[in-house]
Amino acid sequence: MKKLLIISPHFPPINAADMHRVRQSVAYYTYFGWNPVVVSVNEKYVEANNEPLLNSTIPHSLKVIKVKAFSSSWTRKIGLGALALRSLVYYFLAVNKLLKTEKADLIYFSTTQFPVLILGRYWKWRFGIPYVIDMQDPWYSTYYLDKPKEERPKKYWFSYYLNKWLEPIAMKKCDGLISVSQAYITQLQVRYPKLKRIPNRVITFGAFEVDMGMTGKVNISSHFFYDSPIRYIVYVGRGGFDMQAALTLIFAAFKKGIDEQPEIFKNFRFLFVGTSYAPNGTGIKTILPVAEKQGIEAYVSEFTDRVPYFEGLALLKKADLLFIPGSDDPSYTASKLYPYILTKKPILGIFHQESSAISILINTNSASVCTLNDGIERVYEYFQRLLMDILEGNYENKTNWIEFEKYSAKEMTRRQVEVFEEVINRFMNYE
Repeated sequence: MKKLLIISPHFPPINAADMHRVRQSVAYYTYFGWNPVVVSVNEKYVEANNEPLLNSTIPHSLKVIKVKAFSSSWTRKIGLGALALRSLVYYFLAVNKLLKTEKADLIYFSTTQFPVLILGRYWKWRFGIPYVIDMQDPWYSTYYLDKPKEERPKKYWFSYYLNKWLEPIAMKKCDGLISVSQAYITQLQVRYPKLKRIPNRVITFGAFEVDMGMTGKVNISSHFFYDSPIRYIVYVGRGGFDMQAALTLIFAAFKKGIDEQPEIFKNFRFLFVGTSYAPNGTGIKTILPVAEKQGIEAYVSEFTDRVPYFEGLALLKKADLLFIPGSDDPSYTASKLYPYILTKKPILGIFHQESSAISILINTNSASVCTLNDGIERVYEYFQRLLMDILEGNYENKTNWIEFEKYSAKEMTRRQVEVFEEVINRFMNYE
């Protein structure tokens, strides 16, 4: 059995979006002939929600090595809080020590803590081990260059120049690429033409049914739902200025419904949860202001604080309708699609016309889908039809579950392993 060394700074019990690829895959790697070892950061050094229930979803036999990181309590005094920078030295030392005594066939980076990726180049040079990078988000991105200051992330210019400098270090010697979006791969291939000659695949996050079975073990905070005949349209996930085009469409359609068919639309309320990555109590609302512009703020609640992962899933299961707003960035892929589908609830999504989310939802027949190019009338048509079906009890889930199997966590793991096998075969032949 081949040995796979996985670099994932976030890992259970930490609840962070970028660890779910690995968390869902470790149960299947051995089935496909690979023995995984995960190197993560000890949770006491991580500034993210700690959710012990996540540990129940990973195999007991999995070997997890936890490294230290510099404490953020003092690194923030010099303006540095990023986990990747705080843990970089400790990753260097711990993996060096490990690889001196244990051979690995491949190193797999699956994280959005991008600076640690530069270590792949060093370990390849020192130990002769190829490495594969999983691009869940863009690393060096020009997306915000033409955006107003208030729409840019904090410390944008520091991150921009740091990423511009570090990305080529890792990418120029990379042996394989996996990404949630073809746009990310294409962008990298333009910057680094050598990447056109290495194995690459677009592989989304998988559907992990194990997670849905865990929702019965959590309680939903009472302030989200109220005892009333009100029906809820729910979204759980980040907000942001890049989603305002989709939000404007759905809120304008809702306003039209309030004006023209109040007997239908006044029965519903929007609930947006976990819309900011900022520490609890400090998040800035990016969704409610869009509702205010349409004059429907009385029908919209936004909670910026993140919620535990399984509570988020439980919120989805309790909803009457699920709404997924897409980004105006065509390369954005909503990794949350599969949990939404697994709830078997009605879904309405609005995405950029080039988003891969559209084909997934249409192929599985699991949602009503609109694009940012669609006008209010089309969105209203889909919206009104769904709300009527819900009120009249006529909604019937018509998801093609056979087609949906193509997106299971097991199938996505198999596709990762295809890349791993191709990489090491090419590497051995080259050597």
